[in-house]
Amino acid sequence: MLDIAIDGSIATLTLNRPDKRNAMSDGLFAQIDTFFRAPPAAVKVAILTGAGGNFCSGLDLSEHAGRMDAEAVMRHSRGWHATLERVQFGGLPVVSALSGAVIGGGLEIATATHVRVADPTAYFQLPEGRRGIFIGGGASVRVGRIIGADRMTEMMLTGRKYDAQDGRAMGLAHYVVDDAMAKARELAEQIAGNAPLSNYIMIQALARIDDMGRADGFFTESLCAAITQTSSDAREGLTAFLQKRDPQFRA
Repeated sequence: MLDIAIDGSIATLTLNRPDKRNAMSDGLFAQIDTFFRAPPAAVKVAILTGAGGNFCSGLDLSEHAGRMDAEAVMRHSRGWHATLERVQFGGLPVVSALSGAVIGGGLEIATATHVRVADPTAYFQLPEGRRGIFIGGGASVRVGRIIGADRMTEMMLTGRKYDAQDGRAMGLAHYVVDDAMAKARELAEQIAGNAPLSNYIMIQALARIDDMGRADGFFTESLCAAITQTSSDAREGLTAFLQKRDPQFRA
């Protein structure tokens, strides 16, 4: 259900349930969790995409219909939180290539990735109100941080679909291009060429600084600057700049 292809330093993870528009089953989600718990050592960037013209249409409701016990629902929700924390904060940069449905849980997964590339067919929706349920995979935090509580409330109350261009304007996508996978690959290769420590610090620090007060954020920024700017990668990056050559960072 999760196809994994590794090409050099880039792993491409493809959600492969096209008959269900890549609806997220427990089995598929477990495979995502397994990959991000221990990515292959040679992989520097992951691309996450969906097969068959859709990214992910959300939670597989055929499974959820049998999960009506409050404790089971809460444990399931917390499991999503734990896995998507690994996606966002595991240290591996993740680029998502989005097409077709990016709905509900699919949007929760997409907003845990660091760079989001959509093609013109992509659309974004939180239709939980029409299903009599509430988001449980982290959208109230991740999507809410991006578009704001006011816009998110409207999105959930109305079930409104936002197209790719609207999604980019709102911040749900960073790019809209005709070929999302080609652009995602281009960006992944660029990111893979960065200093590994800088990539790691950016992933670990920036979202957390956004949750801090000003004084704590400034202090944390200084710590991150001290760590990166005194590293061997920084010496190589600055030397390469002055010598007008590409840097050769450690593997």
